[in-house]
Amino acid sequence: MTVASRTDTAAPAAPEDTVHLIVAEDEEVVIEHHPEDWIAIVLFWSLAFIVFLQFFTRYILNDSLAWTEEIARYGLMWVVFVGGAVVTRKNTHIAVELLSNVMRPGPARSALLALIDVVKLGFLGLLAYFSVTIVERMHYQRMTVFELPMSLVYGGVAFGCFLMFARQAVNVWKNARQGWTKPHDVVDLRTSGYLERLGFHYKPATLDTTYRHPSQIRGK
Repeated sequence: MTVASRTDTAAPAAPEDTVHLIVAEDEEVVIEHHPEDWIAIVLFWSLAFIVFLQFFTRYILNDSLAWTEEIARYGLMWVVFVGGAVVTRKNTHIAVELLSNVMRPGPARSALLALIDVVKLGFLGLLAYFSVTIVERMHYQRMTVFELPMSLVYGGVAFGCFLMFARQAVNVWKNARQGWTKPHDVVDLRTSGYLERLGFHYKPATLDTTYRHPSQIRGK
């Protein structure tokens, strides 16, 4: 058998698997400098230090500080409500958006999104109002370790509630100027640019009917 015949009868090399329907890429991290962000960062790391101090004094020194557990509970409350303002500003609260996503752009979807914004604004307004009432009622109750009124603790909760209400009011104003056109319709994701805003980038794919052995399939 000649060299040419051996070359002709050799099995063709498997094509390289370079076809990708969706390519996920990490978005650029944007650090925002808003007052609630800095407050939440300071509270979070202060809480982390207090919890570590409690662990160290209890399990290492066998002499736990009495005030660490109580202050850690109060700090966690502050982090939750001040962090809620951060989430409200970014509009990333847990929500069921199936109905608004499948609806096509138009007056009906705009009306639905406007109703959702108004309901959220009203709820946060009530939350801020009742937080002030709780602060007033808790003024005469004292902390367990320190002789300080509990209104200081619930004052941080009220502060977070008012921050959430203010951020939601800004969101309503911005969405009203845009005509409540978001979220984008999932029926036409590629033309709307919705996938790109989520951090996904797609490339056109061609149909490849070449048979490949499972050992030849390599994921990228």
